[in-house]
Amino acid sequence: MTELKLRIVGHALPGSECGEFRDVHVAVQRKKEPEGLVRGDAAEAVWEFPVEVVQGRDGGADFKGPHVQGRPGERFVYLTWGERPEGGEFEMFRRAKIFLADVPGPLVAAGAAEGRVGLTDSAGMPLCAGVRPPRIVWG
Repeated sequence: MTELKLRIVGHALPGSECGEFRDVHVAVQRKKEPEGLVRGDAAEAVWEFPVEVVQGRDGGADFKGPHVQGRPGERFVYLTWGERPEGGEFEMFRRAKIFLADVPGPLVAAGAAEGRVGLTDSAGMPLCAGVRPPRIVWG
């Protein structure tokens, strides 16, 4: 087992008011909970966390850890969007999946990867659904 230090940098956030949503925040999901909440009108959002890299059934890399979701061969990390009124609880309304299989092998082997992703979709709303290159740029 080795460790991958994963860093996700979100830019071009959609704002704290999007469509019907108010007090919009984004976080990386750890197990079932949001972690590292960032307000939707921030200049950028940055999350850093370790991911375990193990040998998968097919001999390639597989990923594990509290931030990792999905089945072998389909592992991903969620960015979760929700409303969080002042003093209130976070209520998720959408998520984006960042697929770990898209992290280039040399970055996995080096033990560090940074993904840069714009967090506003083409309709001006929080980015959701599957996020793959070229939408996310790994370096």
